[in-house]
Amino acid sequence: MSNISANYERILEVLRKISKEQLLTYQRRKPKLSDLELICLSLTAEFMSIDSEMDLFRQLPKSILNKIERSVYNKKRRNLVNHLNEIRLKLASKFNEFEEYFIVDSMPLEVCKLSRSSRSKIFKEVSYSYPDRGYCASQSSSYYGYKLHAVCSVSGVFQSIDLSPASVHDIHYLKDIRNQISDCVLIADKGYLSAEVQLNLFETCNIKLDTPMRKNQENFKKQPYIFRKKRKRIETLFSQLCDQFMIRRNYVNILMYLKLEYYLKQQR
Repeated sequence: MSNISANYERILEVLRKISKEQLLTYQRRKPKLSDLELICLSLTAEFMSIDSEMDLFRQLPKSILNKIERSVYNKKRRNLVNHLNEIRLKLASKFNEFEEYFIVDSMPLEVCKLSRSSRSKIFKEVSYSYPDRGYCASQSSSYYGYKLHAVCSVSGVFQSIDLSPASVHDIHYLKDIRNQISDCVLIADKGYLSAEVQLNLFETCNIKLDTPMRKNQENFKKQPYIFRKKRKRIETLFSQLCDQFMIRRNYVNILMYLKLEYYLKQQR
């Protein structure tokens, strides 16, 4: 399906099953292109790896192009960021309804080079959202920016995503997991190794956290091969987000808009 109209209609058909057409409560006049159709257009662009709005509007058929202007498209898309996340959660719950095994991991998102971090002003609209310096063990390097946390099923569907400053340890993300999944096995790497958190997850929401043990730990036991193999699934998804969907290339400088880009890319 290389035709933009065909992709648009197919995605819109799926979205209409889980959401209503108008999502924004206040609109001065009834828009020609509904809120759901606008979200569908954004998802279609991401699905087809169209990262240029000029290129997108050049390819749009007249039936869609006549309904909305490019400036209005930009404004409304940003206003719909929370509704977009709700749709993402509904889609994830449908695809992962019967899943019992999930994988958790994180990846670095560099905002700028370390040499420019002291004078960088982007993503600093509020103090709690400031990016900072962190260390990526897999790449053996420091960076300045954020950390993307994600949980996906073994079939490769994202269940949960979130952003944190780069200095936040991976283990703290598991505190939010309890509100999103339960009664399952959560496969993680050594960065999530914690007996206290493991016990807490099991007692509060029946999540069994399975991480590989360190060789110097008492009663060392090697993690089952099937778990080590399945854990690569989320690394493959991260690679696809970086290479195919260019998740590290962003031109926004406000955190809310950065989240909008990530929500779109992870609903591809």
